[in-house]
Amino acid sequence: MLTFALSKGRLADKIFKMLKELNLCDIKILDDDRRLIIEQGNFRFFLAKPSDVPTFVDNGVADLGVVGKDTIIEEKRDIAELLDLGFGKCRMCVCAPKEDGDKYKNIVNLRVATKYPNIAKAYFDSMGQNTTIIKLNGSVELAPITGLSDCIVDIVESGRTLKENGLEDVTTIHDLSARLVANPASLKTKYDEISSVVEGFRTLLKEK
Repeated sequence: MLTFALSKGRLADKIFKMLKELNLCDIKILDDDRRLIIEQGNFRFFLAKPSDVPTFVDNGVADLGVVGKDTIIEEKRDIAELLDLGFGKCRMCVCAPKEDGDKYKNIVNLRVATKYPNIAKAYFDSMGQNTTIIKLNGSVELAPITGLSDCIVDIVESGRTLKENGLEDVTTIHDLSARLVANPASLKTKYDEISSVVEGFRTLLKEK
């Protein structure tokens, strides 16, 4: 049996659809469904928070997981990235007030608000810029508006929220999308089963 860790919602729905197209299972999640574990055929699925998916895979509780590249980078778990699934595309960006543009590059002690402190620190360290990283869990756009920070590091999709709050994306740090990941030990012990799923997904992606 192969065990998947998935985050409930659009991402899980896409994976279930792909598995159905491969005739491997046929699962539908209704809005009022509260199950956290689902089993069908040779598959078991854990429905977890996105940030917890790498943890389940790293610890061997799940053989496979589907998670955004942002979470993979931020969590720094010992997992193998197998396939770019191509959906959930967005960008991790440095964003600042429109009137400031890229002036943040010249601030000696830069204050950066973000939900992704590891990603933000790694980026600014690579640029040789001294920063104070301010971890926020909610709307990071509030930080520069209220004077809490000079800029933010956040995920940008359409950019609408930024524009409505007087901000703009200035620098792209990473291009992001959903990725199929695996536990390194499972890759050895369940190589044939995992390879079959990977090749099936790869074939479907080529057809789209």
